[in-house]
Amino acid sequence: MSKSGNVPIHHLELRVRELGQLFNSMDPTPFLNKDLDREAEAFIETWAMGFSHEGRLHITVHLERPPPEGDPGALVADAIHNFFKYKTGLVRGELSQLLKQGRASLLIGLAFVTLCLIAADAIGRPGSSTAATIARESLTIVGWVAMWRPLQIFLYDWWPQARRIRVYKALQQAHVRVVQAP
Repeated sequence: MSKSGNVPIHHLELRVRELGQLFNSMDPTPFLNKDLDREAEAFIETWAMGFSHEGRLHITVHLERPPPEGDPGALVADAIHNFFKYKTGLVRGELSQLLKQGRASLLIGLAFVTLCLIAADAIGRPGSSTAATIARESLTIVGWVAMWRPLQIFLYDWWPQARRIRVYKALQQAHVRVVQAP
């Protein structure tokens, strides 16, 4: 890690024999829209997840056999940036779906807990029979348990996706260069 001003710069060094190792060989699209190889993608993501989102990412690809024509640097940079832009969009969609599910779950949970508390209140007051007390307490517990999932979504489940979005945005803006390996 180095620093540029107050912004930390994190460096990743990748070594490959040829450009094809970076990309999914089953993907028929040209390089600019090409999927990264799953192992390369996982390696880059895992590396990037280890840093705060305030840092700047630099990726250097050491290439043993450069292509006979053209500069692979711009090609690889565009491919990596486009791939992580695509991944950002996917995760944003997942997050949107999760929050939509959370809102629906919250409405259902609130309606259910309200009905349970009204029913518990109708059963009787403290000091009534043991069976009425058990029924009242059971309805109260079941009602609040129905709120578990919406609360989990809004308190915890969205964090990892928001973090992935930040990491993917940093990767789509990463400085990428290709150099010939010695």
